[in-house]
Amino acid sequence: FREFYLQIFDQVDIMHLLGCCSERIVEAMGFSSKDIEEGSTFLDHLAIQGLADGLTRREIRNQLKQMFLDNRRMDNNFSLACSLLCGSLLGHPVLEEANKDLVLAWMHGDKKIRMTSLRPLGMAPSKITKYSARTMLRSLSELVHLAGFSGLVVLVDDLDVLVDGSGMNPFHYTKMKREDTYESIRQLIDDIDTFGHFLVVYAFGRELLDNENAGLKSYQALWMRIQNEVVSQRINKFSDIIDLDAVAQQVYTPQMLIQMSTKLAQIVQHINVETTVLDEQTAKSLILQAKLGGASLPRLVNQATLGLLGGVQDEEGQYELGV
Repeated sequence: FREFYLQIFDQVDIMHLLGCCSERIVEAMGFSSKDIEEGSTFLDHLAIQGLADGLTRREIRNQLKQMFLDNRRMDNNFSLACSLLCGSLLGHPVLEEANKDLVLAWMHGDKKIRMTSLRPLGMAPSKITKYSARTMLRSLSELVHLAGFSGLVVLVDDLDVLVDGSGMNPFHYTKMKREDTYESIRQLIDDIDTFGHFLVVYAFGRELLDNENAGLKSYQALWMRIQNEVVSQRINKFSDIIDLDAVAQQVYTPQMLIQMSTKLAQIVQHINVETTVLDEQTAKSLILQAKLGGASLPRLVNQATLGLLGGVQDEEGQYELGV
């Protein structure tokens, strides 16, 4: 789970999120971040106006404490790290560049730093482990929300690489590694109620379900939590596992494609783009094409409506498409 968290963290612009948080603090104190000159801090802006007194500095610390340190959804070390970094953006409390690099290295899970060097900053000398990574991920999702976003969405594609034993697969998972991955997913499912503003989606081919020796069914602790106990022909959009092929078959009817095409044509008409609304025959042909090709139906509908696809019928009546 540690690697899972670090991969997510590495793709997040942590300083941008903290910058958004600092802007919220500035606004909470009755100022506008737009009035702060580029390259200057909030404290510099206050000093120019003669407002950088002790009471104002204490209010900045109180705002940081309220946003991060008093937040029960955040790990203590993570919240303190956010408070230190956000304070450095505001100009108070001052954080030296070396200490800033140290805090960021800890958040990125750098194993080279000395944990004892965190003590002078008030942080506990603890590493990010596979046991604490879930708490760190929960803290990260909370930070994303504090920055003004709806939440954190994590998309993991090609999970069926776990059972792909072909020589063309550059990744080879042993049984132990595969079960470690399943266990991480199981732990995330069990802890998901403690998360807020967080969504994770795993995408995989059917082989991960059909392979009973190495697939999801091979790890009972996980399979018991995600299996659909009631099997129905109707799509249950709230189930843990959703068959996208079945969804496409039930949702993307010819009538639905025509509605999508009509709405797109209405949206782009004000920018002088020539469009052609699909007819029923073309819609059926696109559905067949989507089953055989790699392009999704929404993309095919968009391209056909905007005139980016040319089509002719072959001898079997199939609608052949070409960009």
